[in-house]
Amino acid sequence: MSSVFDPRALLKLNSPAMHAVYAKIKSVADTRTTVLFLGETGTGKGVATRLLHELSQRRSGPFVNFYCGSVPDSLLESELFGHERGAFTGAYKRHLGKFETAKNGTLFLDEIGTISLASQTKLLKVLQERTFQRVGGEQEIEADVRIIAATNHDLQELCNQGSFRRDLFYRLNVFPIFLPPLRERKEDIPTLAEYFLVRLNAFYGKCIQRLQAGVVSALVDYAWPGNIRELENLIERAYLLEQSREIGPQSLPAELFDRRQPSLTEMPVDITQPLANVRTAAVQQAELTYLRCLLAANQGRIDRSAAQAGVSVRQLYNLMHKYHLYKETFKDNPDRPSQESSFSA
Repeated sequence: MSSVFDPRALLKLNSPAMHAVYAKIKSVADTRTTVLFLGETGTGKGVATRLLHELSQRRSGPFVNFYCGSVPDSLLESELFGHERGAFTGAYKRHLGKFETAKNGTLFLDEIGTISLASQTKLLKVLQERTFQRVGGEQEIEADVRIIAATNHDLQELCNQGSFRRDLFYRLNVFPIFLPPLRERKEDIPTLAEYFLVRLNAFYGKCIQRLQAGVVSALVDYAWPGNIRELENLIERAYLLEQSREIGPQSLPAELFDRRQPSLTEMPVDITQPLANVRTAAVQQAELTYLRCLLAANQGRIDRSAAQAGVSVRQLYNLMHKYHLYKETFKDNPDRPSQESSFSA
C-alpha cells in the first residue's frame, strides 16, 4: 500500500509537551540548521522529521531516510557518499549515495549513535566542509542537503565512554529536539488511537467506528514502554480480532485492564526456597519481561534491540534462545499498512 500519511497530522496532538515540540520545529524549519531529534524508540522521531521537512524551504526537494544501523560499517561510506565503477570488488557501475540523492532536499540519518568511530570521522568531514567524494573518485561534490539526525541513545554519555566523537556530537547537536515518551503525554493517546483506527478502516475496510470508553480509559492508564509503536500494534491486533462496530475489551489483552500494579511486598515468593534461587527466578522474570517489551517495541529487529539494550547481537540471540523467544513473533504483519505512513518512527 502506498503511503498516504500527511506528517502535518502530527499537529493534531494536543498535549503541552507536543506543542513545545511543534514550536521548536516551526522555529528551525526554514533554516539550514542541523537538527537532532532525541527520544526513546517509538516516540515519533521519524514523523517529526518529515514534518520539519514539509515545513522547510526544501519541501519540494527529496526526503531521504537512511537508517544507520541497517548497513555494515564496511558499506556505510558507499551508501552515504556513493562509489565509482571499479572502486572495489562488485562495483560494476557508478552508485549515487544518499548525499547525492538527497540533493536540494533533506537527509535523515536515523539512529546516528550506531555508526562506528571510523564512519563518524568521515561524516564529520562532510559536515564541516560540505563536500564529499565518491568511493574511488576524485571529484569534489557539494553536499547540498539539510541534515537531520535522530537517536534513542544518550550521545553525551557515548562521548564520555569514548564511543562517539565529541566534535561530531557538537556538529549534530546544534538544535536538539526531544520527543517525550507517550507515558508523559497521555492526552495524545485517544487521538492517536482514533488516527490508527481511521487508517485501518481505509486499508482493511471493516468500518469499525470507535473504541469503547472503557478501552480508551485502559489505554490511557497503561505505561506504554514501547511508546506509539506499541500502541499502533495493539490497536491493529484488536482491530483484526474485533467483529463488531466498536473495539471492546474482549479484543485486547486482559492485563491491559488490570490497572492495579502489585507492590514488591505483594509479589508471590516461595520462602521454602533459598534466597539465591528466589533471586535467580526474579532476575529471569525481569529479563524475560524486558526482552518481550524490547523486541515488541523494535518489531523484532535484532540490531536495533541489541543496540538499545547495550549488548551485542550474539548476546541478544543467546538471551532469546534462553527464553525461547523468536524475532518473527514480534515482526509486523507483511500485509499491514506501510510503516512509513505511521506515527511510530
